[in-house]
Amino acid sequence: MATKKKAASKKTASKKTASKKPVKAKVKRKPNAAFMKPMTPSASLGAVIGAGAMPRTEVTKKIWAYIKKNKLQDAKNRRMINADDKLKDVFGGKKQVSMFEMTKLVSKHLK
Repeated sequence: MATKKKAASKKTASKKTASKKPVKAKVKRKPNAAFMKPMTPSASLGAVIGAGAMPRTEVTKKIWAYIKKNKLQDAKNRRMINADDKLKDVFGGKKQVSMFEMTKLVSKHLK
């Protein structure tokens, strides 16, 4: 008898929560124009990602592709990036930077 009451109370609870949430239509996000503006990389950054002008989003993608291809992400602390010879120029001579510091350092090489 107790199991029937529990089952009945679960059904009513699920109906109540379902009726409270309104259904929203999905709106497609518009990309920010500032991120899509083509930026020219410096010579040292161009050696890593290519010399052509590209948006910041593409710069980030290409840097991460380079890091993963050359296995430069630290094995123990995945937030740290180990610099090779090309990336050392971009990172201001540092051997290791965090992924958050990396974006700050890369932005200095974009015009």
